[in-house]
Amino acid sequence: GQSTFMVEMVETARILHNATERSLIILDEVGRGTSTHDGISLAWAIAEDLVHRVKARTLFATHYHELVALAEEMPDQVRNLNVEVKEWRDEIVFLHRIVSGSADKSYGIHVARLAGIPAAVLDRARGILAELETGSTVLNRADRSIGSGSAHHPSDPIQPGLFDQQENLLRDRLKLVDPDDLTPRMAQEFLYQLRTLLDDGERTPH
Repeated sequence: GQSTFMVEMVETARILHNATERSLIILDEVGRGTSTHDGISLAWAIAEDLVHRVKARTLFATHYHELVALAEEMPDQVRNLNVEVKEWRDEIVFLHRIVSGSADKSYGIHVARLAGIPAAVLDRARGILAELETGSTVLNRADRSIGSGSAHHPSDPIQPGLFDQQENLLRDRLKLVDPDDLTPRMAQEFLYQLRTLLDDGERTPH
């Protein structure tokens, strides 16, 4: 069978080849299932082609914040919209209202909490997010804690230098997941994420 990403690209290719100015095109999260840079590049180029060549009315939903720049480059053709939310006492309230402008942040961890992801996993995710946003390499440390627990016991053998940063990150991601809690679709998406991390690490010079 074909991967989720291949199916998405086949469907997108069909749209680009057959759509006309009279078409109504709805695209959701184009570019997921591959590396972040590949995904952004494809989504950007596809959006530009829809504007310049196809010229069809299009709804293009994405979590790539970088794409909001298209509205600045093509203000007469592209308009940013977002689904309004309200932050209140560390909670988010979905207002179910479409407003002008781009979203200034993502709420993935909040949504994960609403979906029932365990608190320890959410706490760990917040820590990882903070490290990634600051460009920290703390993810490579040997002692990682999840909630109040330790990622390893003192008696566990630790061999410094055995894992590079990318391998440690892969190992951390695997520790956070209970295979029994994953649906087939979730498992596939998780494998794509791991593959992306691995590919990015192989492209990074050591």
